[in-house]
Amino acid sequence: MPTPVSARPVAVPAVSPRLLAAALLTVGLLLMLAYLVAFDQGALSQSGMYLHELMHDGRHLLGVPCH
Repeated sequence: MPTPVSARPVAVPAVSPRLLAAALLTVGLLLMLAYLVAFDQGALSQSGMYLHELMHDGRHLLGVPCH
């Protein structure tokens, strides 16, 4: 009778790489949105004031001081 071979544990990552990539992308997009709403003072609104006014209203909605 052959001697049993002990099974070696296999390292399994706690978080899948796809989930980690999706989470990092989501956090990056949310940080960009937070910048646009909280700190953009028209630098990205070169083609008109629509984006600036939209973000200005968002600042008031979130309670971020702007003026």
